[in-house]
Amino acid sequence: MSDVLPKVVCVVGPTASGKSTLAIALAQHYQGEIVNADSRQIYRGLEIGTSVPDDLFIVPHHLYAFLDPKLAITVSEWRDMAHGNILSIAGRQKLPLLVGGTGLYIRSIVDNPQYPKVPPQEAWRKFMEQKSLKDLVADLLACDPDAATCVDLKNPRRVLRALEVATMTGTPFTAQKIMGSPLIRSLQIGLRHSPDVLRARMESMVEVMIARGWIDEVQRLIESGVPLDAISMTSIGYPQLVKVIAGEWDLPLAIEMIKKDTWAFAKRQMTWFRRDPRIHWVSDETEAIALVEQFIASQ
Repeated sequence: MSDVLPKVVCVVGPTASGKSTLAIALAQHYQGEIVNADSRQIYRGLEIGTSVPDDLFIVPHHLYAFLDPKLAITVSEWRDMAHGNILSIAGRQKLPLLVGGTGLYIRSIVDNPQYPKVPPQEAWRKFMEQKSLKDLVADLLACDPDAATCVDLKNPRRVLRALEVATMTGTPFTAQKIMGSPLIRSLQIGLRHSPDVLRARMESMVEVMIARGWIDEVQRLIESGVPLDAISMTSIGYPQLVKVIAGEWDLPLAIEMIKKDTWAFAKRQMTWFRRDPRIHWVSDETEAIALVEQFIASQ
């Protein structure tokens, strides 16, 4: 079975670590094509604030900025689209590269967990969303003590979803996750940075996005009728800049808070990825190429 599975290079890691630059270099080196694995870069109209690469034309890119910002998709829906793209790329004798910092997206392809098919319960959610994140986490752990092993307890949407599944089925969320048949053969690579370097890169990234017109991007989304509570508009930086546009915050305060929240998010991403011993952490493109060479040559 494994002999017919497509080989996929996954470039993973926290925001501002240089994933896109490395992925493009690898794609050029190996005639590859890139598939997005960032849950916010899927949205159309959020290209600046989610750091969609400017140079999508250098090599073929897939699943970037394609979704209406008023909509949302599930992890399993994204997985099906990504898998379809991977098969198509491999069928053209190109190297698929899966690139992004959304750990659940990466895991959905690498491990193919089968997610419980419980539709969103809108009335239940509206009631539960009145609770604080602390109370939601307490409720989840009370019914599913192992949830911390696979649910980001600092992400309200993930906590609410796990609690919703457990509540509606009467079975712990973790007990319902089983692994399906393998979809791919994967090599996972991450760029290694010291915390100080990563934070400096992240803060510089925020400044660049502001300079490129991030505030105007947020204004356009508002004017186009995207609800402020849409999933897309909860992306880091968008709520803060909405406050600037509304006159509630000044821009320096918003920038300060965006940097703070982005750094907190990057640390959560690193915690997630460090749990996976299969990820190879490299310092530069040369080390990455050596790993990919071995991976491609392997049987």
